[in-house]
Amino acid sequence: EALAGVEALNVGEWRAATQLRGAFKDTPKHRIVEWFWSYVATLTASKKAELLKWATGSARCPLGGFAKLHGRDGVLRPFTLTSVELAQCAYPRAHTCFNRIDLPLYHDPGRVMPRALEFVITNATAEFSMD
Repeated sequence: EALAGVEALNVGEWRAATQLRGAFKDTPKHRIVEWFWSYVATLTASKKAELLKWATGSARCPLGGFAKLHGRDGVLRPFTLTSVELAQCAYPRAHTCFNRIDLPLYHDPGRVMPRALEFVITNATAEFSMD
């Protein structure tokens, strides 16, 4: 199901405004981060909006761009990708209050991550959205 009136999200701007944590912090070109952005770049406008909504609670980029993302508490909270050990979770997790996605450290991200992200976005429930 497509979201009506979806704006085109600029992946380059989104990526530039993203903070990295965990194993990604010291390795901005980490293979998981690279695979994530490669995957996002292949998505249709409506799928990008669904991903953004799953991660932040909103399918739209805020006025002023991704650098102006706020949490539900009104505090400026940049979009964040955080690494998590695969033993901790098999699927990516969203923390909408913090505009954050926890990405498991997949051994074969090119094969596993697109399916895992598609699954959680399509089946966005309390099981996969942490708050």
